[in-house]
Amino acid sequence: MKSVFNPSSDQWEVLTARPTASLEDVMPIVDEVFTDIQSHGDDALRKYSTKFDGYAPKTLEVPLADLQNAANELSGDLKSAIDKAYDNIYAFHLAQQTERVHVSVQDGVKCWQEKRPIEKVGLYIPGGTAPLFSSILMLSIPATIAGCREIVLCTPPNESGLLAPAIRYAAFKCGVTRLFQVGGIQAVGGMTFGTESIPKVYKILGPGNQYVTAAKQKATQYGVSIDMPAGPSELLVAADDSARATYVAADLLSQAEHGVDSQVVLVSTSKTFIEEVQKEIDGQLPALPRSEIAAKALQNSTAIFFEDQKNAIDFINQYGPEHYIICMAEEDDFVNSVSNAGSVFIGNYTPESAGDYASGTNHTLPTNGYAKQYSGVNLDSFLKAITFQKISPTGLKDLGPTIETLADAEGLFAHKNAVSLRLKDLS
Repeated sequence: MKSVFNPSSDQWEVLTARPTASLEDVMPIVDEVFTDIQSHGDDALRKYSTKFDGYAPKTLEVPLADLQNAANELSGDLKSAIDKAYDNIYAFHLAQQTERVHVSVQDGVKCWQEKRPIEKVGLYIPGGTAPLFSSILMLSIPATIAGCREIVLCTPPNESGLLAPAIRYAAFKCGVTRLFQVGGIQAVGGMTFGTESIPKVYKILGPGNQYVTAAKQKATQYGVSIDMPAGPSELLVAADDSARATYVAADLLSQAEHGVDSQVVLVSTSKTFIEEVQKEIDGQLPALPRSEIAAKALQNSTAIFFEDQKNAIDFINQYGPEHYIICMAEEDDFVNSVSNAGSVFIGNYTPESAGDYASGTNHTLPTNGYAKQYSGVNLDSFLKAITFQKISPTGLKDLGPTIETLADAEGLFAHKNAVSLRLKDLS
């Protein structure tokens, strides 16, 4: 990690930049894949699975029996861990259910809002260098609670052309209705258009690399909604001398090992602490099985010293981290000042890994600064809010003239007439 000391505000834009390619760089290949899938369906899916992932299964859909039998292939400890994580994630997302909002805005005029499930959702689970079965829990559990009728999941197989038992077990436990061993741009394209095997969906959710993120954004041009632009993982840690350098270094490495395009940032009001963390990173990195990946990610990463605490807080909000750990003596100042973050972890004993796996919060979060305008995945991500209203004759007699006046002022006579005809009959 490079170190920067007391950067001025005109340097912040450079320091908040992520190590990802621009849409202009990756969109041509997305356009090519999408056009091919529109014309050639499953054949195109196999073609690009071979090209990008090195393997194209003859049967794209995983048989239900393979999902049902996966529990027998897991160790008892892993199965219990998945079950525990499932329980916590389920409990937190179930608590997000809201009651119908019903208001009599005036005599005879009733308005209400009800939430209904999105009928068909597509879930994308990255594969690549690690089988992220935890993302299945994060996406499928709220989809099931919401009541989505069709839950389609796409994820790439491993180098041997297989899906890990944990992937299949999590999918079965969470109620996934159909599972396809397809990844990358081609998976998003398949769920966007529908093919002979993969059904078309109404909304696509899930994290991925910059190509998957671009493909999701492309999907919106074809009438498919997405959760958010969720690209390569990132973490910002705000810490001072009250924190443990060992813990902070471990947290930074935990995100750096996701991929070479990940980014981690340390913001501190202590130069000494930054030095301690750098030493800890140097000591912990060689022991990691994914040390080569983490080392490359660290080249995109920065430790920043701010003498002034307010400047540190302002910088963090401008960065808008996906994951944000606060280990500061004055933690309330930082917590209360959060404006832009995907998910916040507070204190020395709240590692980001807890949210990644089992504390209950969702780990599908906005990256690349999109925390300024997007929320992470939650129960509402799988629901639509539909408004209803009912007006009685008494209510229309009172409200009608107001509607007529407003419609007339906008020059929309048919709008006015729809009210006037009714008022005439009522009189």
